[in-house]
Amino acid sequence: MNTFLPKLTVALLLTTAVALAEDKVPLKIELPKPLKVGTPVPIKIPNLEPTLKGARPAFLVPVGTTNLAAGKTVTASDDTIMGTLDLLTDGDKAGDEGSWIELPPGKQWVQIDLAKESDLCGVLVWHYHSQERAYYDVVVQVANDPKFEKDVTTIFNADANNELGLGAGKDLPYIETYQGKLIDTGSVKARYIRLYSKGNTTTRMNHYIEVEVFGKPAA
Repeated sequence: MNTFLPKLTVALLLTTAVALAEDKVPLKIELPKPLKVGTPVPIKIPNLEPTLKGARPAFLVPVGTTNLAAGKTVTASDDTIMGTLDLLTDGDKAGDEGSWIELPPGKQWVQIDLAKESDLCGVLVWHYHSQERAYYDVVVQVANDPKFEKDVTTIFNADANNELGLGAGKDLPYIETYQGKLIDTGSVKARYIRLYSKGNTTTRMNHYIEVEVFGKPAA
């Protein structure tokens, strides 16, 4: 039997795998200081995602990946009760007052315009981390349509009962921490990102501290 070809095939596959691995690097994330204030409120949500213990595992991204959301324009479904929308992309991830925005109760969203279509690989969001709480019906979508009426891709959906009318999701609700929620978008192209929620386990309000969107401008 001629074993040369099978060995050559394996060698080529290994070489390709190494080359692909070398094209990715661990994402560098600057985390805020942990901050816990107030008396915790019991979190009564079924199927909560287990809280991350210790440091987050390395998240590999293509070489040259940056936070495309930094300094970008933010819009929302309603006027803010507290804070201004630019706080979402200003780089301040601290959990104290003055670093976050508050939106009214009910279904609300915030939207970031990345300025041009981009190749996305991940989203990191902090709603609120100075107190343990979980936000209801968190959904994250991307699109090239600013109205999100066509060609919308859902990259995270923890709305199991379709409360928002965007479809029932299978992702798990989670407890907020200073490490934020890192969402793997897979390989997707989009200019706009929209994040939904519907109150939380402590109050009826919706909050955001910072949203980072990782990727590269599309060629």
